[in-house]
Amino acid sequence: MGRGWVFLIGLLGAVWLLCSGHGGQQPPETAAQRCFCQVSGYLDDCTCDVETIDRFNNYRLFPRLQRLLESDYFRYYKVNLKRPCPFWNDISQCGRRDCAVRPCQSDEVPDGIKSASYKYSEEANNLIEECEQAERLGAVDESLSEETQKAVLQWTKHDDSSDNFCEADDIHSPDAEYVDLLLNPERYTGYKGPDAWKIWNVIYEENCFKPQTIKRPLNPLASGQGKSKENAFYSWLEGLCVEKRAFYRLISGLHASINVHLSARYLLQDTWLEKKWGHNITEFQQRFDGVLTEGEGPRRLKNLYFLYLIELRALSKVLPFFERPDFQLFTGNKIQDAENKMLLLEILHEIKSFPLHFDENSFFAGDKKEAHKLKEDFRLHFRNISRIMDCVGCFKCRLWGKLQTQGLGTALKILFSEKLIANMPESGPSYEFHLTRQEIVSLFNAFGRISTSVKELENFRNLLQNIH
Repeated sequence: MGRGWVFLIGLLGAVWLLCSGHGGQQPPETAAQRCFCQVSGYLDDCTCDVETIDRFNNYRLFPRLQRLLESDYFRYYKVNLKRPCPFWNDISQCGRRDCAVRPCQSDEVPDGIKSASYKYSEEANNLIEECEQAERLGAVDESLSEETQKAVLQWTKHDDSSDNFCEADDIHSPDAEYVDLLLNPERYTGYKGPDAWKIWNVIYEENCFKPQTIKRPLNPLASGQGKSKENAFYSWLEGLCVEKRAFYRLISGLHASINVHLSARYLLQDTWLEKKWGHNITEFQQRFDGVLTEGEGPRRLKNLYFLYLIELRALSKVLPFFERPDFQLFTGNKIQDAENKMLLLEILHEIKSFPLHFDENSFFAGDKKEAHKLKEDFRLHFRNISRIMDCVGCFKCRLWGKLQTQGLGTALKILFSEKLIANMPESGPSYEFHLTRQEIVSLFNAFGRISTSVKELENFRNLLQNIH
């Protein structure tokens, strides 16, 4: 055999060895691959893929949404952070300064927002309530005592709340205060350890339809974690009906989104001269690296995208409510209010154009009686989670926890009110379906948080690209 053939055979053999991985050590995985290699392609229970969401959110939606949320209507949120925890008494209040919330002074909030009626949105709601009360009382025997008539109103008020997925704060309580969300941003506060784990443990263990015998992966309060326990958990999860599986994935996605925010706005430097906040790559890896989390981190990130799709779908559905000429984002500044409504509608039309919306028609689609019971269980479980937020020991975490659960609860209310939205009058008050200012502010800010998380994932992907 000639030298040329020997050389050619040797060269082909070397190429084969390199391609098959036998010719030397493969380059190690980057940190970006370990965190994001599984976070691609199609999402479970959806026809949408991660890459489509990234492009849509990061380049078409995120910049305009941030501009809207910086406006006066959306930056001031009224909340009661002093409500007692309804489940246990031993709450350890966080004493760190970064856990504190600075409420607004009275003169800092626009008069149009502070007024008892928000002229276009809240005033209409108040008018609806007065008219409905009058109708209901008129339908009651007028010979009934005043006390009995008031009781009837209380019953009807309870009926009206039957579609609400959250237990909202009483904004008329003396303990309710306006908070400027831009001056109290969601970021790492140092609130962690057993107190924080307890909150999430109660949410997952008692409110996600999970039996006690099934152990959740990477639960810091559980012992005896292992691969077999993890496999048992996911076998159980896949065996659930689509509604209960979606419930778990929504909560997991919310948890993941919050962890992304904390990793992206981490206190990197604290001196008497300045505080420096920024991306903490190590913190992000500890929460989402596929190796460090035994494969759990990437699953949680995919659940974040699932949550994004659910809230995106709700915003596309609620467009007719905001398109009505009677609705305004009223703050008292006519020019700014008109511009903000135009921006809001522009964003909602952009959202409606998204090509791969989640199809919620698969929810509660079986036997009517069973579907009704399942929907009620779904609603009550989520309502319970909104109450757990009053048990969070860090006030800033409590603020953003309450806002984001109310926002998600409002999104669920919208998804399950499709017929009511379709039957709304084009003008005048909407008797069947309406949103309070509280619900509107929480809905858009909650989606803004998830939109920010998706954007931050792109930033972390780039930061981790050259780290091994």
